[in-house]
Amino acid sequence: MDDFIFLLTENEAKYKQVYQQIKALITQGALKTNDSLPSIRKLAETLHVSRNTTLTAYEQLVAEGYIRGEGRKGYFVNALEQVFLQEQIDPIISQTKYHLPSIVVDFRAGAVDQQHFPLKTWRQIANQVLLDSSCYQYGELFGDSLLKEQLVQYLLQARGVSTTIENIIIGSSTQQMLLHLGFLLKDHFPSILLEDPGYNGAREAFQLHNFHIEALPVTESGAQLNLLADSPSRLLYVTPSHHFPYGVSMNIQQRQTLIQWAQQVDGFILEDDYDGEFRYAQQPFPALASIDPSRVIYLGTFSKSFLPGVRLSYMVLPNMLVQPFKERFAYFEQNASSLHQRTMAHFMAQGEWTRHIKRMRLTYKQKMQRLVQELQQQLGEQVTIIGEQSGLYVLVKIKSALSEQQLIEQAESCCVKVYPTSPFFHQQAKETPMLQLGFSKLTMEEIKLGVELLKEAWQP
Repeated sequence: MDDFIFLLTENEAKYKQVYQQIKALITQGALKTNDSLPSIRKLAETLHVSRNTTLTAYEQLVAEGYIRGEGRKGYFVNALEQVFLQEQIDPIISQTKYHLPSIVVDFRAGAVDQQHFPLKTWRQIANQVLLDSSCYQYGELFGDSLLKEQLVQYLLQARGVSTTIENIIIGSSTQQMLLHLGFLLKDHFPSILLEDPGYNGAREAFQLHNFHIEALPVTESGAQLNLLADSPSRLLYVTPSHHFPYGVSMNIQQRQTLIQWAQQVDGFILEDDYDGEFRYAQQPFPALASIDPSRVIYLGTFSKSFLPGVRLSYMVLPNMLVQPFKERFAYFEQNASSLHQRTMAHFMAQGEWTRHIKRMRLTYKQKMQRLVQELQQQLGEQVTIIGEQSGLYVLVKIKSALSEQQLIEQAESCCVKVYPTSPFFHQQAKETPMLQLGFSKLTMEEIKLGVELLKEAWQP
């Protein structure tokens, strides 16, 4: 059969309707064994849908045995008896109308751009490091000295933080650092203030230590710092350069307010600078630790700015905490790869780190702009975009009668994966469904396709 004309409605995903219509033609005998089907392109043009829609429908029919693909020849109808035989052999499959298609576009936030990763340079340096005899023994207890020396220079130049190698501790992740800090601090600080909404990984770490957790409410315009005076806590965990998840940055007046609070209560601020390198409208802000390093525990990571798989993070401790920390963990082996530490040290020393950050800042800025443009063009007033000035994701508020979970399921039915923000909220309640869309690992074409599929999934 050369062509089909189906009446497609707006009540259900279009690929499902195409799938169901062709399946019905086969089961009712209108399409016979070995009949040919229209090409993916031709069917898409006839039905005025995207090629991805017809491709997804065909893939589902192939998976269930109704049709087969024969290379460049196209798609053909299978003998109907084969379908019945398959259903009798596997009753579990027969009870399911269809399997969910595979994800075509994944808006995951915790990933980096593979295309622009300096693989050749990193591999060359790693091979050189393996020639060093020190790599064939356990690494230094609190981190590689060469990497610490590079971090001292980088933090002063990029974040305004003046420190020494003695104050820097290397670890595998921010959560691991927070767990270690919990052992050190919980005897003197039984409660802690956490941003709400905020990084749920930090909340889980402190809950594991049985800290009493207080919520510091944060809105799209910033944290409600006026509530600090009423809190009995003397510890505060914040993401001031790029609030997680709203993306707002604290100005200098707000930063000074935090420092004054920590000084007055004789407490500490845990500053998580997880992706401070990626601001697109202005230069990255100086860190809180640059104002008063005696009251700020600074946390940084290479996971967002370089590669999650290297598992490298670090923190800068105030002088008064350095010795207690090292005494507490004097008999615990370093849990970050010594090979990756030494490789990163040479990577930074050769200027590759600075070049990488500049390159990725431009790349991610272009991707951010493309995502925002597509969302505005495709979804218009149906969505409100939050946090487009920095970072590797945006938040999208959706004007819809559907819940957060229903929106996620609708997106997945159209082969797109998006992520909830409800886990980031501790005490505050969300009134409008809001989802997180990361873009860092996606190509420009994938960003465009992903938003087009979201439009199809979320159309009223």
